[in-house]
Amino acid sequence: MTDAAVGPARVRGEEMVQLLDATGARRAHPGYDVHLEPAEALEVLADLVLMRRLDTEAEALQRQGQLGLWPGSRGQEAAQVGAARALRRQDHVFPSYRDHGFLLARDVDPLHLLSLFRGVDHGGWDPVAHGVHPYTMVIAAQMLPAVGYAMGVQRDGAVGTGDPERDTAVVVCFGDGATSQGEAAEALNWAAVYNAPVVFFCQNNQWAISEPVQRQSAVPLHRRAEGAGVPGVLVDGNDVLAVLAVVRAALERARSGGGPTFVEAFTYRMGAHTTADDPTRYRDAAEVDVWRERDPLDRFRAHLRAEGVLDDAAERAVQERADVFAARLRAGLGEMADPEPASMFEHAYAEPHPQVLAERDEFLAAWARHEQDEQQGSTVGGER
Repeated sequence: MTDAAVGPARVRGEEMVQLLDATGARRAHPGYDVHLEPAEALEVLADLVLMRRLDTEAEALQRQGQLGLWPGSRGQEAAQVGAARALRRQDHVFPSYRDHGFLLARDVDPLHLLSLFRGVDHGGWDPVAHGVHPYTMVIAAQMLPAVGYAMGVQRDGAVGTGDPERDTAVVVCFGDGATSQGEAAEALNWAAVYNAPVVFFCQNNQWAISEPVQRQSAVPLHRRAEGAGVPGVLVDGNDVLAVLAVVRAALERARSGGGPTFVEAFTYRMGAHTTADDPTRYRDAAEVDVWRERDPLDRFRAHLRAEGVLDDAAERAVQERADVFAARLRAGLGEMADPEPASMFEHAYAEPHPQVLAERDEFLAAWARHEQDEQQGSTVGGER
């Protein structure tokens, strides 16, 4: 095992919270701990494997022309699965555009996610039923709404009651690049001033498209939160147990009325920023090779093997689940119909709105003329 594979315990001179090193060996930490029963540990592994399989299938489907784009999360599975496992039923998540693990954990049908990147809808899941809000494509745009939602939860009396079925927290997910946006600073300030029950979950995958994190911040990202009065924690984002422990503690603090926490999960984007990106133009292949040796799935597998929780039969069972999952994705995507053109006017308002209805009628009239021209052999956009 190389030094690179063992992985860093410190980042920019600061120690990370780590419960598993990159070999899968358990480490003790004075402030954080977590214990999983064998059945739960195998479910965590299944979450990691299914998230990785979603990426693999979606990337292949995009290359086949079935998706317009795909933002991969390969390498970030432990960060997302660990954080998602810390949630309670009543908590809410405001994701960015590569937080696929949170959707899977909240029982969102992954076909809803694929339909978004196929371009047939804007994401068809119910944010109230699942507790995870629609993807935000604009960098950092989800951060202020998340804080606002958390302030609403607070004013509804669902914080600090001592009732584990009622007390609620919010998680807002974003990457290292988002911390360079003004919305991030504003969100941190509002959360601190109003003691909002929100956990800022930053997946520092070290590359904001082609820009390394060192060119974005002179200090570790979690330290920047301290300027707003928000405590920060640095955790090994490739260690699913450490992320679970840290985010669980931050959520419990938020639910009890202790206020916001900034969690920086130090991880790595092993793939491209999206399928439209070529990372070989700005990233050294040797760097990627080093991080492949720190693969979060390999680390957790090694830990479970060492603990006697995972054997070949259990491994096969997880892979069979992944195969069934992948087959359903491929079949479901092939059966997706294009939306009716007028459906864009639906769900704009909770109740019918006269202006929207008038715009819909105008559109339908124009669409009917277009179809008539097509039938008559006219060219689209020609003289009528």
